[in-house]
Amino acid sequence: MSSAAPASSSSGIARIHAAFAKARVQKRCALLPFLTGGFPDLVTTRRLLRELPEAGADLVEIGFPFSDPIADGPVIAESMHRALQAGVTPDVVFELIESAAPTIPVLAMVSMSIVQRRGIERFVRQAVGAGVAGFIVPDADPQTAQELSELALSSGAGYCALVAPTTSPSRVATQAKLSTGFVYLLTRAGVTGETGEAPEIASRVALVRASTSNPIAAGFGISTREQVRAVGAHADGAIVGSAIVRAMTQAMNDGSASSSAADAALACVRALTAR
Repeated sequence: MSSAAPASSSSGIARIHAAFAKARVQKRCALLPFLTGGFPDLVTTRRLLRELPEAGADLVEIGFPFSDPIADGPVIAESMHRALQAGVTPDVVFELIESAAPTIPVLAMVSMSIVQRRGIERFVRQAVGAGVAGFIVPDADPQTAQELSELALSSGAGYCALVAPTTSPSRVATQAKLSTGFVYLLTRAGVTGETGEAPEIASRVALVRASTSNPIAAGFGISTREQVRAVGAHADGAIVGSAIVRAMTQAMNDGSASSSAADAALACVRALTAR
């Protein structure tokens, strides 16, 4: 499986790579905030997809709500539960992305069961049609991951495979080759959530770089500007999820209007990217 991207500059792969290249030229780490689709409501998600670029986001991950989130800690799991209770479906998330028409690449973070329920080819086609630039499917088995990577590539979209701290060197090479968008490097084992220390990722990044020239983005436990900078000393991007969703949840729990949840997320991203 080749990790070469299609030549078209309008393809999802090209847009993903361009976003990382822009950050590299500016001598900084790309920021990839995570949103749960439809949390706390559709208006908030749509607004954030439009306004996150100005706040400092380079790419954005949007999670498709699922009843049994893969490796998600309690903060994100609760946001997915609320979105499901509000009736958010994959079609709703597709509509959100398409109607928002974000100016930065959108990555679909989705469980394999959601993809299989719709059919892999159909899901990829619908997602790309809505504007999705790439796919992250944490629970895809090796054979399905290969199929997803190839189908995404044929549509011009990127596939972003995960590399965990426990992934063997041979498996790291396989995951890197499957990743046509970027490699998603997990900074630690377990579930998502905020931590107080910057992750030690230098050796793992070096191992991944030996197998690919595509970008590497690190996630899990990154929640402060200092941690983003520490990650950026080695990786090309930092993925932040729980800190943003927690800020949104806190705004809601404080009794604010739903628009304040968006304000809280935007403020969090600005703080993460402050120079």
